Amino acid sequence: MPEALALVRRELGPDAAVLHTREVRGIKRWFSAGRIEVMASTGVNVPSRMPAAQRTSAAATVTTAAPATTAASYAHASTQAAALPDYRAKFREDAVSTKLDDLCSLVEQLCRQSESKTRPEMPEGLFKLFTDLIEAEVAEELARELIERLRQESPGDPLDDPMLAKARLARMIEEEVRVTGPIRVGTTRPHVVALVGPTGVGKTTTIAKLAANFRLREKLRVGLITVDTYRIAAVEQLRTYADIMDLPMEVVSTPREMRQAVARLSGVDVVFMDTAGRSPRDELKIQELKTMLAEANPNEVYLVLSSAASAASLARTAEQFASVGTTALVLTKLDEATGMGNLLPVLRGSHLPLAYLTDGQNVPDDIRVADQRHAARLVLGMEA
Repeated sequence: MPEALALVRRELGPDAAVLHTREVRGIKRWFSAGRIEVMASTGVNVPSRMPAAQRTSAAATVTTAAPATTAASYAHASTQAAALPDYRAKFREDAVSTKLDDLCSLVEQLCRQSESKTRPEMPEGLFKLFTDLIEAEVAEELARELIERLRQESPGDPLDDPMLAKARLARMIEEEVRVTGPIRVGTTRPHVVALVGPTGVGKTTTIAKLAANFRLREKLRVGLITVDTYRIAAVEQLRTYADIMDLPMEVVSTPREMRQAVARLSGVDVVFMDTAGRSPRDELKIQELKTMLAEANPNEVYLVLSSAASAASLARTAEQFASVGTTALVLTKLDEATGMGNLLPVLRGSHLPLAYLTDGQNVPDDIRVADQRHAARLVLGMEA
């Protein structure tokens, strides 16, 4: 073995690392001299456990070992010798780990280079606006699209001032947001407004706010219909509001009862209909809701969405409820949302105008008619 190691040092140099050794005998086990196989490499760094002084001394001693001809007669050194299966697997694992570390370092370097190249191309005002959009929970891809569009629509204009850039972007978003204004009761009586949407978005509370405003402030005759017989205490909740405001209320569970309820409320000015929350993924329940609404023949169908939901969830819900004939959006729970940037995709992509915004549980307060300027400033985080 010492002679084999000396041969390794002579062939590969004093820095060669010994990876594996084994003794190999011939077929005639007891009569053949056998040989020593040594697996070594100059490309793998194997830390030594010997002190530095001892390593230097050992290297000098091994280098001056027996001549190559003598060592060759007893040993065979090769950097490509076959190792034991378990060692070969471990060696491959170490090699893969090393390559992964190198790849991660390369990716980090490329990211730093990309970041350093991106910022100088963007004026300081636009870069600050871009970070504000990200903090307002606008998706990065959409934020970049808005910034690029702002640059294209402001050729030659200075955009170094962050406040000026944000004001221009707000005006740009205002042009994309459509609003309906408040509910307008026409000559036909009653004017039926149905509220639909997923569970837990605040439909019942929103109906109470709308009913209170039209009854107490607009001085109109208001009626209530509830189809939400699934949720525990849902009927009692709306009936409590009806009793406080002295409003007629109908409880409906079948399409036939819906026709009769609307007929009994024909003497009021406006009817607000509370429906049971439906999962946008439950097509059967959506069809049941569609059948019920067909019997009520509402003038308007408001889709109620929570501002705290993700952008993907809002877009998917708006798409699924489109089949029931939604005509406008009501966004609730603005006070619970950490950012309003998630609202922009649904405002742009659903093609539904925005009707009302709510931001609390107080009845009849915490509700306002949506307007374009306020909605745009909410999305950009310019207003709470």
